Amino acid sequence: MLAFLIRRLLQAIVVVFAMSLIVFLGVYAIGNPIDVLIDPGATQAIRQQLIEQYGLDQPLWQQYLTFLGNVAHGDLGKSMVYNISVTSLVFSRLPATVELVAVAVFLATAIGIPAGLYAGYRPKSLAARAIMALSVLGFSVPTFWIGMLLIMAFAVNLGWLPSGGRGDLGEIFGIHTSLATADGWRHVIMPAFNLSLFMMGLLIRLTRAGMVEAMQADYVKFARAQGLPDRQIVFSHVMRNISIPIVTVFGLEVGSTLAFAVVTESVFNWPGVGKLIIDSILQLDRPVMVTYLVLVVILFVLINLIVDIVYARLDPRVRLKGGK
Repeated sequence: MLAFLIRRLLQAIVVVFAMSLIVFLGVYAIGNPIDVLIDPGATQAIRQQLIEQYGLDQPLWQQYLTFLGNVAHGDLGKSMVYNISVTSLVFSRLPATVELVAVAVFLATAIGIPAGLYAGYRPKSLAARAIMALSVLGFSVPTFWIGMLLIMAFAVNLGWLPSGGRGDLGEIFGIHTSLATADGWRHVIMPAFNLSLFMMGLLIRLTRAGMVEAMQADYVKFARAQGLPDRQIVFSHVMRNISIPIVTVFGLEVGSTLAFAVVTESVFNWPGVGKLIIDSILQLDRPVMVTYLVLVVILFVLINLIVDIVYARLDPRVRLKGGK
């Protein structure tokens, strides 16, 4: 197991380094933030002063080496627009995104896996067919369109829920969050549900497919022949065998949900990191863009590493194969 962990950590370091280079080159090769930051009527001297201040007069490779050196010292740069540390700016918005994603993942898991189990246990029932039809809509209809429909239905027409914002904040273990107040829950439930639909649809279909296949396996027939109830068969035997693909997709989708909450945050005006990156792209705030994308890469690498560890615990053949 130790050799497996070391190998995966080395692979993760290589991936993060390669992706940081790609992200840096992609962001810094497109557009000129000076054109956005200063007034078009500013003198050439002022323009040149800003270019030198942000190091934009240096070659691209030298800017990248400077970036790596600053990162090694824990410095991710300063926002060109907000004129504060990028780390402080991103982490000030991160709690809002984390709580939105946490509620979305909870809804997707709490609804998707039981619904998929039922649809696989009784695949020909009317309820199972309805569940599968809704799952198709969940990952085929654009998120922004569903978000606008939810706002029209529950905020505009019915007036049950607010259309945007984060609501009142409270404290849980010293952390300021909207999940500590009733008003905060009224604000978070609709964008979280909208964000959960894609992941929920995938979990339903994946769980249902695994359930249908597992219920026809020989070990299920033997368990039934021994007189075990279906509930025990499903939760003690079937769930363990179908858990590996579910864990894999779950891990990847948690990363995707956190990374791509941009659309939902924009539609519902949620003050998270996704909204920040959209504003930074419009203003060509390069340090914020690079920091966000690098953090997303690190996030995906860490989640993949955790998924691989869980996968190896569930299926020892993964470790044995890696050892050989």
